[in-house]
Amino acid sequence: QLVESGGGLVQPGGSLRLSCAASGFTFSAYAMNWYRQAPGKEREWVATITTAGGSTNYASSVKGRFTISRDNAKNTVYLQMNSLKPEDTAVYYCHTYIYWGHGTQVTVSS
Repeated sequence: QLVESGGGLVQPGGSLRLSCAASGFTFSAYAMNWYRQAPGKEREWVATITTAGGSTNYASSVKGRFTISRDNAKNTVYLQMNSLKPEDTAVYYCHTYIYWGHGTQVTVSS
């Protein structure tokens, strides 16, 4: 099970930190991903972190603004989002293997 939290309404240029708490599987054995889906658009990949956190990858649209991290002791993956833009507005989903969370809404608006 994956449960996201931390979404909300933020002004352009602001920051949010999303969390995804995992349970029911060996969290440290899986790379973790964040995806997002904006209204009327396909779900898109945002970022990936490897099992021990030694390697990360980002979509070009968020590179330099978002940071993915994980705490294997807490079975949690994070997405730090800085310099948010209105086009970052979406439901953000945590994902690994066959598991998806239910998502958390991020709205960037003045």
